[in-house]
Order: sequence, then C-alpha cells, then structure tokens
Amino acid sequence: MLTEAAGLALLAAITPTALLVAAVFLGAANPRRTVVIYLAGAVVMTGVMAAIVFVVLRAGHVYKPSQRHARYGVRLGLGVLLLAAGAWLWRRGPKQKDPAKQGQGIISRMIAHPSPRAAFVTGILVYSPSLTFVAAVQVVATSRESIPESVLALVLIVAITLLFVWIPLVLFLLMPERTGRSLHSFNGWLRSHGHVLVVGAMVVAGVALTANGIYGLV
Repeated sequence: MLTEAAGLALLAAITPTALLVAAVFLGAANPRRTVVIYLAGAVVMTGVMAAIVFVVLRAGHVYKPSQRHARYGVRLGLGVLLLAAGAWLWRRGPKQKDPAKQGQGIISRMIAHPSPRAAFVTGILVYSPSLTFVAAVQVVATSRESIPESVLALVLIVAITLLFVWIPLVLFLLMPERTGRSLHSFNGWLRSHGHVLVVGAMVVAGVALTANGIYGLV
C-alpha cells in the first residue's frame, strides 16, 4: 500500500510551476520567510484535501472486502480520468514558455510582489487538488490499515507531493549561493520540458490505475 501511494505522490510532485515559484521566492528580499509561508499554504491545501478524500472514501466503506468492486471501480475511474486529462494536455500543448504563467495569471501577479499573504495564497493555488494526488490518497483510504497508520501514510504523501518546495528550501539554507545558481539553470530546462513531464506523469499514473482497476474488477 505505502509503496503504491508513495509512487503516485511522487508523480503528483512533478509540478514545474511549484519549483519555478520557489526559485522566484528564494530570490525575494526575505527568502526564508517567504518560502516557509509558501510551504505553509501548500501544506494547508494538500492536508485539507487529503483529509477530505480520506474521510469521504472511508465513509463509503470502500476499504472493506465486500466493497471490492467499488474500490477497484474508483481506481479505474481515476485512471481513465488521468489518461483523458493527459491526452487533452498533450493535444493542447504548452501555451507559454514559462510554466508559471500557463493559465495562472494570478500566480504571476502574486510572485511579482512576494508579500507573506501572496506567498501563502500562491502555495494554496499551486497545490490545488490534482487527480494524481487524489489517486495517492485513495490508495490509503481504500486500504485496511488502522487510522494511525493511515494518518502517517497521508503525512508521507503530503511530504512527497511537496518535494519541489521543501527540498529547494533546505538546500538554500545549507548552500544559498550554489542553490540559487542551480535553480536558475534547472528552471531553464523545466521551461522547455515541463509540459512533457506533467503529461508523462499523468499518463504513467493513469496507466497504472487503469490496469489495477481492470485487474481488480475481472
């Protein structure tokens, strides 16, 4: 259970916009405080969403052996939605060179003036619910683990999903100048390949969930 959930959370973490925003905030007047507040907003959004999905699925008792078809039906449905979303994104193509500006003008305006409030709201917006994140949470919610074990698993999912925020922050605290240069170089690569990475992550997750759902329903 944990391996599958962690793998999906890792795919959910592939959000180029999150790293680009972190890089901008690390160049702000007060980088540590700004990124910590940005991280706080991201934690609030992912934590609340994880709790909602977990409670809803648990309330439906999909973790029980008698609800096998419902459990695998949820996985199949999520898999199909991820494949459809990935196909749509691939067909649409990248609208702009900078992933931080793709359909998210409000984020562009907020990072241009990185106040504490803007950083917090940006964290919430960047980490608004994604199908891949929901898929990771449903693995935990549909398992037969105890509540304490499930809570620990959800904390791990949130931590993995937010890799592109807290890892740059930790590296910046340890090596500020080197991290700044590395992020600047890496962001150039992300601007060129971010769209492919996001689509690839959605397709991989979609294929895995669809196959798992079909296998469970057969």
